[in-house]
Amino acid sequence: MPQVPLTVLFMPESAYGPTNNCVGIGTVLRRRGHRVVFAAESSWRGRLSAQGFEERMVDLAPPPEGSPAQDAGQFWRDFVRDTAPTFRRPTIEQLATFVQPTFQALIEGAMYCEPRLRDIVAEVEPDVVVEDNVVSFPALMTSGCAFVRIVSCNPLEIRGGRTPPPYSGLPTGSEEGWEEFRSEFDRTHRSTWEAFDAWVQHQGAPPLPDLEFMHTSPDLNLYVYPESIDYTGARPLDATWHRLDSSVREEADDTGILERLDTLPQGALVYLSLGSLGSADVGLMRRLIGLLAATPYRFIVSLGPCHDQLELAQNMVGAEFLPQTKILPLVDLVITHGGNNTTTEALHFGKPMVVLPLFWDQYDNAQRVHETGLGVRLDTYRCTREQLHTAIDRLLHDAALRVRLADLSRQIQSGEGVARAADLIEAAGSHRLAP
Repeated sequence: MPQVPLTVLFMPESAYGPTNNCVGIGTVLRRRGHRVVFAAESSWRGRLSAQGFEERMVDLAPPPEGSPAQDAGQFWRDFVRDTAPTFRRPTIEQLATFVQPTFQALIEGAMYCEPRLRDIVAEVEPDVVVEDNVVSFPALMTSGCAFVRIVSCNPLEIRGGRTPPPYSGLPTGSEEGWEEFRSEFDRTHRSTWEAFDAWVQHQGAPPLPDLEFMHTSPDLNLYVYPESIDYTGARPLDATWHRLDSSVREEADDTGILERLDTLPQGALVYLSLGSLGSADVGLMRRLIGLLAATPYRFIVSLGPCHDQLELAQNMVGAEFLPQTKILPLVDLVITHGGNNTTTEALHFGKPMVVLPLFWDQYDNAQRVHETGLGVRLDTYRCTREQLHTAIDRLLHDAALRVRLADLSRQIQSGEGVARAADLIEAAGSHRLAP
């Protein structure tokens, strides 16, 4: 038990990646005797309390007149469905068609829930507030307690140094295209940033850094990325920043998926996951299932929210939700969209990746995995059957890569990222409580 139990308030983005990251850290803190409260978007109601946390629900938009509040998860699935055609475009074109509209939607949610968050802070009286998001919530920054920022995206989101611009998927070895991409980001995002910065300051929070939608904390900043693929040489950080090589939560298998593996033929085992949003692209999921059906391998498929519209091949098992951290230790290869959680968890367990990016920082993760030799980046919508099969075969039969990944896995796991995050959050809260 800690000498002084803390009250820690987590406010993660409603997506699974940030929420699961906070759940893993919060579980350690709760076991240490701290009070852990989640200010979570309303669609998470009951799911966090079932894991032992206090819940305070937050709506990010008003309900349509005469209708209940919309599930934020459904909102983002609809958003992805409607904007999926833009994922076939170069990343520089996605700035106007996807990245800026996404920031705008997130900003509108932050503005709408600001009064509710102030009420939650006043009620909970936290010692530490932890935000895992990509836009600022002034109610959290002005709470008067220790403020912790977590970056669950690719760390290019942390600006500075000679690194490629975030969301670009551009390589680190050449600066070709960097300035063009930054100029287009300025053109497409400047007015959005200016309006948000003015509102943030009106709420009593400090000004935002230029063209950034999230403050850096003066107390503690955490980000999740293995040192072996990080950009530390090109982007030095100050003493408030701490890297977690991984942040892997504990999960139970309540799907029975692992028992169903016995029904499949023999062969290497591959995990296919495009994340909860990527799997909402039914056409893409059907295409991948068709391409992978003609291989001699077995597959565990994360089917996502449109699971009832997908039919698996004979060499596959799957479900809407899967216990990813239970599955990853068992597989030989991961086919992923390149979300930060899946990327870092795959490396935590020493698995090579075929990365099929769709949006946001997925392109940056795909490029980083590719250029560090830990996997293969392919064009998600245009890769051929031969290209996909060749990438899978090469990675599965690369003995030297297996040895390298095993060594990397041992290094990452020895860092005990979740426990380290809990230690740092405890220290931040205790420092604020010190007389």
